[in-house]
Amino acid sequence: MEQYDIVDFSSLGETAKQLIQEAAHIRQRAYCPYSNFAVGAAILTEEDERMYTGCNIESSTLTPTICAERAAVPRAVCDGYTKFKMVAVVAHQKGTFTAPCGVCRQVLSEFRSSDGDIEIYLSKPTMDKILCTKMSKLLPLSFVSYKIDSVT
Repeated sequence: MEQYDIVDFSSLGETAKQLIQEAAHIRQRAYCPYSNFAVGAAILTEEDERMYTGCNIESSTLTPTICAERAAVPRAVCDGYTKFKMVAVVAHQKGTFTAPCGVCRQVLSEFRSSDGDIEIYLSKPTMDKILCTKMSKLLPLSFVSYKIDSVT
């Protein structure tokens, strides 16, 4: 954890605080009867700083289970937003913070902000300490988009 900044919730800006609070709130709606591992996520769009939330939704067959981050992304995209400035993930994992899974990292990286990155805030439901990082640190060699990155 040394390579990440862990800060007090109170030291964050109001937008980051609100994003984390929204993720904590939506986490309460998670449908996770099999793992009992509830996760909430909130995304802040770059264009006009709208917030979109999602929670994990499990299926008894496990494969079609939807992560909280991938529940929030389509909501934003359906409203026309394709650049995300910040993402907050809230879950309770003993001894560490819960980061987006590999699939979610790749999906989120598709919607990087204009500066090529996304601020990431990881929190437990208590919201006392927050791990602050960026998508580029969580997924340093991400697959590039032919459309967004102008790869030919």
